[in-house]
Amino acid sequence: MFKVLSVLVHEHDFRLSMLAVVVCLCASLTAFRLYSRMTGARGLVRGAWLLLTSLVAGSGVWAAHFLAMLAYTPGLNTGFSSTGTIASLMVAVAFMGGGFYASILVDDERSNQIAGGLLIGIGISAMHYTGMSAFVTEGRIEWEPAIIAASVILGIAGATGSLMLVGRGRRLWQQASAGVIFALGVSAMHYTGMGAITIVPDASVVVPAKLMSVGVMTFAVASITGLIILGGLGAMLIESQTTRSALERIRTLANAAYEGIVVIQNGKINDANSAFCELAGAPLADLVGRPLLSGILTFDDELQAADERREAHLQPVGEATSIPVEVFSRLMDDGARVETSGLTVLAIRDLRERRSAEEKIRYLAEHDGLTGLPNRHALQRRLAAALDRVEASGESLSVVCIDLDHFKEANDLHGHVAGDQVLVEAARRLQATISGPSFAARLGGDEFVVVQITDQDQPGAAAELAGQLLETLNSATVFEGQDLAMGASLGVSLYPDDGRTAEALLTNADMALYRAKDSGRGAYRFFKREMDESIRERRSLARELRQAIADEDLIVHYQPLARASDGEVCGFEALVRWKHAVRGMIPPLDFIPVAEESGLIAPLGEWVLRRACADAAAWDKPLRIAVNLSPLQLNNPALPTLVHEVLIQTGLSPSRLELEITESALFKDYQRALDNLRRLKALGVRIAMDDFGTGFSSLSTLQSFPFDKIKVDKSFVENIHRDERATVIVRAVLGLGRSLNIPVVAEGVETDEQREFLRGEHCAELQGYAIGRPAPAETLGVWTAGEPPVEVKVRARTASKSAESKTPARRTRAA
Repeated sequence: MFKVLSVLVHEHDFRLSMLAVVVCLCASLTAFRLYSRMTGARGLVRGAWLLLTSLVAGSGVWAAHFLAMLAYTPGLNTGFSSTGTIASLMVAVAFMGGGFYASILVDDERSNQIAGGLLIGIGISAMHYTGMSAFVTEGRIEWEPAIIAASVILGIAGATGSLMLVGRGRRLWQQASAGVIFALGVSAMHYTGMGAITIVPDASVVVPAKLMSVGVMTFAVASITGLIILGGLGAMLIESQTTRSALERIRTLANAAYEGIVVIQNGKINDANSAFCELAGAPLADLVGRPLLSGILTFDDELQAADERREAHLQPVGEATSIPVEVFSRLMDDGARVETSGLTVLAIRDLRERRSAEEKIRYLAEHDGLTGLPNRHALQRRLAAALDRVEASGESLSVVCIDLDHFKEANDLHGHVAGDQVLVEAARRLQATISGPSFAARLGGDEFVVVQITDQDQPGAAAELAGQLLETLNSATVFEGQDLAMGASLGVSLYPDDGRTAEALLTNADMALYRAKDSGRGAYRFFKREMDESIRERRSLARELRQAIADEDLIVHYQPLARASDGEVCGFEALVRWKHAVRGMIPPLDFIPVAEESGLIAPLGEWVLRRACADAAAWDKPLRIAVNLSPLQLNNPALPTLVHEVLIQTGLSPSRLELEITESALFKDYQRALDNLRRLKALGVRIAMDDFGTGFSSLSTLQSFPFDKIKVDKSFVENIHRDERATVIVRAVLGLGRSLNIPVVAEGVETDEQREFLRGEHCAELQGYAIGRPAPAETLGVWTAGEPPVEVKVRARTASKSAESKTPARRTRAA
């Protein structure tokens, strides 16, 4: 230690030594300033910052080293070889780059810093002793290993300590402190290393004239020092430009933000984006410098910690109405720069749309979104309040349940838009008919409720209201130039006779409504106790039928159809049956009306169609299968698509499927029904008119659509030879079929006499108990796979002989 101090005091120029220390300090500060930029960069940008940091740090340390060497005056002629001098510079830059890179290479920050400090310390020592190899003087240089080791340790300690202190280098004091420690470490390493040498004069050693002189070295060092200064200036310029570009990008992003963003410093507006200026109603130039919390922003509660959500009101400049806003704040003071002291960023969100949406949500929670009437939830609450009112005031109250009679027809035939219009129009008419404190509500679907509160006597007031409601709902509404039929059925319950609670009144009014619909619709009924059980029974049956359809608990029976000429079975008609687990076999006349009333007729019809087609596809013989279509199915635009899908899934040939419709079903929507029939015919499906002779029986229908078959209703067939008119009608229908070249089927054939008459009149096919009773699919093997029963063969032979015996007579009559 004493030798080191002695060398430093007696063998060095103090002024040049101090200059070397200053140069080293400047280079260190610049290097760690650049290092902070490097740690925050990625990719190629990080590589550029690493290169610049390495050049500045390496060149600075090298320059400080040789300035200190110039300050060394051993009293002998000295010089420097260019090879060692340049090599030491390259060593310094390379080890600086490796050390700085190692300090940010892996995730363990402490390990990074130790590894980087070790590399940089070794690099400083390598640079020093490589530079010493370029030092030439008139004597021999002797080294002391212990002092050399101490110098290396000091260099490593200074480098490692500076890296551990600077960390990521975000704050200015970290960068400055690290630079000072680094410079001290380099200086300590250099002057300790200089104490490790002893020069023994030797006259035989001559300093070559071509070596770099002190002047040349001074020039070189001056040049390197200039490079350091230029590198630092370049770094600052790069940093400044980068910062400006970043600020521009941030401003662009801020202006694109939906929320208002304002930067305040010490309570005054420093900057803001365009969204905030729009909210404040003034340009940025007028807002900068104004206090934010004085007249512009008023918080609704006490100021809370930063980053907390707060609600406030923003007062636009020159306007009287304030804007509800939501404010998020964040302190941006990093403690490293004076310009960021007290800097806070506020994000201000306009709450007007949210408040409006919340109001709408609250409204929708209590009202039906389509009609604007109170919904089921609001009805319960308002009806309970109305009951409390009439209980206290002595007024009377009635509950009227309303079901639109033609809503499903409009919805299914004209689409959901038409159905929505019917609902909206019904709601409008209900509101126009009643007045406060009475009110209307929508339960869902086509069900409405009117709660009447009046000081008049009941049931007179309720009967008068029900009549007005029926009248106002009875007239049609127009949709796209077409009249949509409207009508309603009403059920009425009275307080307190029919119930004292909202639930009881609604339940009983609904039962009365069911009774009104069951009696023909378009009427109103008051609740009566005796109707309770029957309505509950029908509703229970509807629920069980819905479950039976879902569980496929229904069965299909098949009734054979035979050719009249020879008695050969040519097809079957599918007839649905319901064998209830508790009730036993329920006749179709009991559950089909329930299906129509409850809207189950469509899924029921689809299930029968799928089951019948699947069974028929499994038969060995290609017999036809006939399936009845309900009016609702016939007028459904999706019917042809459904039939096509079923045929593909079951593999049944379209020519084997025969769809039977009643003529009255056509007149629900005549044109749509005919369109569906034409699309079905295009698939190859056969169409039969069922129950001909009943309903409309319009000959124009036979003219409008080429039916494949006409079925004479059994009410005429069963009266052949019993009623002369019935016999004439059957003969006329058969003649009409022959004239139009349309085969005619007679339904309800039960006797041999009827069969012989129909065969004599050239009826095409027969159906009835005389041919065969409806039976499950598994019992049809004698017709679908094997030989027909014996009685069928006998009938066929008899029919053949009878036909042969009658042929000459018929020919004679024709002649």
